[in-house]
Amino acid sequence: MKLDDLRSILLSERETGRLTAVPPDIFEKGHAELAAITQKVYAFEDPFSDEARLQIDETLAIRETLEDIFSIRSRKILALTIMHAEGTYYDREEVKRMIPPEKEMFEQITSAIETCRNVALLNVPRAPGAHHPAGGAGTAVDEAAGAGIPTGTEIMEQDGEPAYDGEEQVSGERYAVPGSPSPLHHPCVLVRVLEDMDSFMGVDGRIYTLSKGDIVTLPERNAAVLSERNIVLNINLCK
Repeated sequence: MKLDDLRSILLSERETGRLTAVPPDIFEKGHAELAAITQKVYAFEDPFSDEARLQIDETLAIRETLEDIFSIRSRKILALTIMHAEGTYYDREEVKRMIPPEKEMFEQITSAIETCRNVALLNVPRAPGAHHPAGGAGTAVDEAAGAGIPTGTEIMEQDGEPAYDGEEQVSGERYAVPGSPSPLHHPCVLVRVLEDMDSFMGVDGRIYTLSKGDIVTLPERNAAVLSERNIVLNINLCK
């Protein structure tokens, strides 16, 4: 799904207080487009060229548009869940316009509201194990919080156990694009940024926005190019 298509959907969502009809796979198609553009960026011999910069800007615009669409539609769905829980009138046609993940969210929230209402207003005893309505046991995020893992750290599953990569993001945005290389597979070096520069996409799939004086870790390949151009200084203490 192209950026223009996503922006048209976003405009429609902003112009009305009701859910609009969108393709059921809108987010899947959006991520597929991100993956395709990312592969184009990787194919550029010079990742800092104007052509690469345009492609990077498009990925940022697509991600921002997808996030805005999700945010607006989620707020509308939350309003519908409250009306449903209170027994007030709402347009049931809007429920039909929800895509599958949104319909699941709507059902889970309305169920949670009803459960809370029964406990708080009707004095209905809480069902055993109701603390984790989504699946019984705590999620990886819950377990991470209990283990003292810093909030905001990337959570992954390894052999069925929660884990985290322990890497702080000093600057730039970390994300995974389907089909793109994993960030964990790229050796990094520590560098000092010598001058402000435009955002760029690293070989690890991250978008980096760097300013003069920043001390960050960069993939070796990107750091080598920037070092040759006297934009960063490699300050690794050991190799």
